[in-house]
Amino acid sequence: MKKMLEKQIEERVGTYAKEQGFLVYKFTSPQRAAVPDRLYINPRGFMFFVEFKREGMKPTPAQQREHERLRDQGVMVYVIDNVVMGKFMVDKMRLKC
Repeated sequence: MKKMLEKQIEERVGTYAKEQGFLVYKFTSPQRAAVPDRLYINPRGFMFFVEFKREGMKPTPAQQREHERLRDQGVMVYVIDNVVMGKFMVDKMRLKC
């Protein structure tokens, strides 16, 4: 079975999240490399970041450092490499806060 590309996973999870009432933003930071791909905001206003990877892939060392930097500030960062886990994350975070 062919592995899904990062953009396919990102698109399917994002569509599912929007159907559940989330706002989903592409996130970039001109002065900061290796930031997570997307900012998700649940219907209650709780925000968190998501890094999407191709199935079986892991974040780069620079991405891992940036994720830890965010987590040290109390920010939630998920790394998602498949649609099933992405949908599970959305369901879990739907009622957060």
